[in-house]
Amino acid sequence: MTVEVGAYLLALALALAAAQTALSAAARGRLSPVLAGAANGAAIGCSLAILAAFGVLIHAFVGSDFSVANVAANSHTDKPMLYKVAGAWGSHEGSLLLWCLVMAVFGAALARARGLPFRLKTTAVATQGALTSLFLAFAVFTSNPFARLDSPPVQGSGLNPLLQDPALALHPPLLYGGYVGFSVCFSLAVAALVEGRAGTPFWPAWGRWVRPWALASWALLTVGIALGSFWAYYELGWGGWWFWDPVENASFLPWLAGAALLHSAVVTERRGALAGWTVFLALLAFSFSMLGAFLVRSGVLTSVHAFAVDPERGTMLLAILGLTAGAAFALYAWRAPQMKGGGLFAPISREAALVVNNLFLTAAAATVLLGTLYPLILEAASGATISVGPPYFNAVFTPLMAVALLVLPAGPLLAWKRGDAVGAVQRLWVAALLALGAGGLALALFQPRKALAAAGVAMGAWLICGAAAEVAERIRLFRAPMGESVRRARGLPLAAWGMALAHAGLGVFVLGAVVETGFKVETARALAVGQSLQAGAYVARLDDVRIVEGPNYLAERATLTVTAAGGHAARTVTAERRFFPVGGQTTTEVGLDFRGLDDVYLTLGERRSEDGAPAWTVRMHFNPWARLIFLGPALMALGGLLSLLDRRLRLGAGARRRAP
Repeated sequence: MTVEVGAYLLALALALAAAQTALSAAARGRLSPVLAGAANGAAIGCSLAILAAFGVLIHAFVGSDFSVANVAANSHTDKPMLYKVAGAWGSHEGSLLLWCLVMAVFGAALARARGLPFRLKTTAVATQGALTSLFLAFAVFTSNPFARLDSPPVQGSGLNPLLQDPALALHPPLLYGGYVGFSVCFSLAVAALVEGRAGTPFWPAWGRWVRPWALASWALLTVGIALGSFWAYYELGWGGWWFWDPVENASFLPWLAGAALLHSAVVTERRGALAGWTVFLALLAFSFSMLGAFLVRSGVLTSVHAFAVDPERGTMLLAILGLTAGAAFALYAWRAPQMKGGGLFAPISREAALVVNNLFLTAAAATVLLGTLYPLILEAASGATISVGPPYFNAVFTPLMAVALLVLPAGPLLAWKRGDAVGAVQRLWVAALLALGAGGLALALFQPRKALAAAGVAMGAWLICGAAAEVAERIRLFRAPMGESVRRARGLPLAAWGMALAHAGLGVFVLGAVVETGFKVETARALAVGQSLQAGAYVARLDDVRIVEGPNYLAERATLTVTAAGGHAARTVTAERRFFPVGGQTTTEVGLDFRGLDDVYLTLGERRSEDGAPAWTVRMHFNPWARLIFLGPALMALGGLLSLLDRRLRLGAGARRRAP
């Protein structure tokens, strides 16, 4: 009976979302605060109904109610409790319910936002309600997570073993927070197109309203992508952290569009310029999110990240994408000519630097989109199959991003409207000198053939030192008495600290990615107990291999001793090959030895016979500075959080008084 309550709550949420749309549209037409209040109540009620339904689904998973088809397909009585709970969003139906929950929660937050003009807010709430209604209808009529089975099994099929991981338990909620958070930017963009007035007074205010939503979504998406990358790094056992997998690209596209939106919204807020472009990016970011949902669930892609292989439901998702994005961009095409350009600015100015940033970010996003969709388009058109992998993205995407990163530190040091290029260079010369020194040191320490990697080291140092130079300029460090600099630092807005931290975090990530990719060492061989292999400055000795029993798996567990060259700093590491009887799948559990910023990465392969003795294939990677790859995004997301804590960017805070 409990499950039927969940199905009822889901249907109730759909009705409330539809009511939210209708009431908000009526409130806008009649200028009725009463109807607007009812619409806001419907938005809050919708989010509460989905939250309760999600609780019912989790209860079904925890209680192993295998009469529910979703539970039977994705859970098992022997599965650990954490993964029983995570199983609620580990399937297509459950993840779609999570998507609807996040969308409804953001819709309720938008309904409670203060300081927005009445007509703009009601239009945005109506748009958000329409989006929520579409996805809820998709869940209720084609992907109901509460569907019953006529003949329930005694035990379920179990969640995919690759998804039974703590990082994957947190990854979807954070990722969807970013994906779906951009729906508010989408709704505000549609509302701006409907309600936007000619001239600049409206658009700076709209830029201020949209920025916190974009910032929150981008920060959540940053953490979600980083968690997914970390999971792929230590769970899949292939030794890398990013493969340009199509589903990875599907999450990266809205991140790039969101980063461009953040920078463009600053120009719109401060100068009233780029209003049309900012609206376009707000529409594009959520359209990319919906495209990602289609790619993951349609079956057009084969990926370890994919949720479903159901062309029929994929077609319905494509219809939702076509309807929402098509209508929004058609509205944009109609209203864009009426948007004024806003304030003028010189070729050397902060606005110009942000425009360059946007151009290269969007060009980079276009290359990722082309590389992701081209194989699908070619196969649909001619039946031919082609694979687009790292060589394409490294050759096309990397140079575009390098230019964007090269310009990035200069932007905050240029004045609005008309900047001083010479002054910016004078403020950045120390950062440039340090960056060149870091690149030269990398080139001297490693082979000359690593010149590109050394250039990448210089770029990472340039971003970090540039962010430090920007803060030093703001607080007049070394140019004023220390007490004055400390006072200025205490008074520096949180948004300024957040921006500097995010830019520095990007530099940290670049350093880690470049060094790990350019200077890693990999080796593999069959080892009998007592034998060793070496990668870089580290040696791993196989000490023991035994069979162990887990809660829902059997495993071969290898114990290895890792030592630095010369036999110093010995540490014990375990690596496993796990076999899950339910489903008959085998997975790899990586052995990681953290050595400062470096990783010694070990995987255990199949057993074989060497000279009549048992041996196991052991693969060993030395990944220098791999820690920075995941520390960088954490700093970037922390910078976003700091910016959100600034009152000027507080979500929904708006102006101190209600706008008329």
